Amino acid sequence: MIKEKDWIKDLVIYQIYPRSFYDANGDGIGDLPGVLQKLDYLEELGINAIWFSPVYRSPNDDNGYDISGYQEIMEEFGTMEDWDRLRDACKEKGIRIIMDLVVNHSSDEHPWFLESRSSRDNDKSEYYIWRDPLDGHEPNNWASAFGGSAWEYVPERGQYYFHYFSKKQPDLNWACPRLREEIFHMIDWWVDKGVDGFRVDAISYLDKPRDFPDSTQPPQPDGYSFPDTLAGRPGTHAYIREMNQRIYTPRNVLTVGEVSAPTVEELGNYVRTDREEFDMAIPFVPPVVEIDTWSPDKLRHDIEESYEALKGNGWWARFFSNHDKPRQVSLYGDDAQYWEVSAKLLAMFLHSLPGTPFVYQGEEIGMTNVKLPSIEDYNDLDTINTYRQSLLSGMTPEAALTRARLISRDNARTPMQWDDSEQGGFTTGTPWLKVNPNTAKINVKAQRQDPHSVYQCYRQLIALRKKSPSLSRGDMTFLETGCKELIAFTRSTPGEALMTFHNFSGQELTIPDALLSAAGEALLSSYDREGGYRGPVLRPYESVIFRVKKSKPPQ
Repeated sequence: MIKEKDWIKDLVIYQIYPRSFYDANGDGIGDLPGVLQKLDYLEELGINAIWFSPVYRSPNDDNGYDISGYQEIMEEFGTMEDWDRLRDACKEKGIRIIMDLVVNHSSDEHPWFLESRSSRDNDKSEYYIWRDPLDGHEPNNWASAFGGSAWEYVPERGQYYFHYFSKKQPDLNWACPRLREEIFHMIDWWVDKGVDGFRVDAISYLDKPRDFPDSTQPPQPDGYSFPDTLAGRPGTHAYIREMNQRIYTPRNVLTVGEVSAPTVEELGNYVRTDREEFDMAIPFVPPVVEIDTWSPDKLRHDIEESYEALKGNGWWARFFSNHDKPRQVSLYGDDAQYWEVSAKLLAMFLHSLPGTPFVYQGEEIGMTNVKLPSIEDYNDLDTINTYRQSLLSGMTPEAALTRARLISRDNARTPMQWDDSEQGGFTTGTPWLKVNPNTAKINVKAQRQDPHSVYQCYRQLIALRKKSPSLSRGDMTFLETGCKELIAFTRSTPGEALMTFHNFSGQELTIPDALLSAAGEALLSSYDREGGYRGPVLRPYESVIFRVKKSKPPQ
């Protein structure tokens, strides 16, 4: 008998950014009917869960992560009836539904905030975080994540409200019991409607220091400083446990926290089973940091460290891509000469790891970063802020645009490339964000017809994971290859063992004889178009998965 919640280990989760997935009515914006029309495609891919980025009513200051109606559907995306139809179709196909849950902040157009800001003595007065001016200015020197001050003045109250993100995203006051009850009721309502789980956005910041001391961090170019200690305070963990005890555990729903956790110890505080907080967590790391510090050796170290820390007392969310990151093949692979094989390598590596794999829309066809011609072509608040801060620091407009392009979240948000037409088959109208010009080369239609495409590699990986207990539940042991760019490990259960090798470089690398002697049948290679594995020399960005011979696996 499968233990309660053990079902999460069998999931392959596909993230849909609805605004960019498929536009069914020609207004240039993706919508829920569009997702419904493409559900057969997702079933063919083999995924069995969908994580929807926010579809709630929102003025779209931050593309839906500023919610003005938690129990309503954004008009651009359709209606609640459309959501119900999509839910029913997903259930028929055995696809679980995971909703984005944004409860650190709301929109400043939410009815709670409109009432809260109206006076100091209304029913919702304490639903947000208000402070008096200090010497006629903001209560402290804190910076917003999107630039400028983290405080905004409201004349009706003669006070400032706190917003760690956009000024149109005021932080909710979790210290208010009545607010927490409203949030718990809303979450329960969605579970009653058939939601199987939640990805919980920006959840590390719920508890705020009551005195709001000035930050000692160096100021940003605009003069404001990021807080010293805002993420992961003890009160935040207490609020998460309360949510878990009230709803998540009793209702048997999956939870994935988006957390600020720069160390494995901090990550464990959110996901260790004995902590009773989240089933999995997605650590948020600004992409510019990843670009500056990423290496295959560090990747192996981080994975091995987190594996040992959580083995037997936690679970892992495995991802390279999401709506907040540049495209994975551009970030970690080679989106030029070795585009196809490096896209396959990243897929094969990730889907071989212990934990639940996440596939972000377009990743399965190897979509790449885009270089839009002007900052005016970008929609993302973080991109625009990066550009502005770069100008303030003295960069030329050309250099500032280059930097903004590199880290832009819009890299992941350009419309899905369904075919080779001008708008990529995404819409019959004008898309809300420009389509990547390489849709003529990279698109679903071409790859579904090509037996050796990136798309077909994903299908094979997902199918292999479903039938291989060693991939879904097996132990992992890293193997020493003598080369930092060549990562190898085994996945094993008592009845099965697989061995994987991954060349994270543009050079040829040789598999050591001592390891290769245990390799049996080669199940999959990122060079399948070229006839598959030839060994023992791995070509640039070659990845190969072997079945291990019946004898003892290599150590």
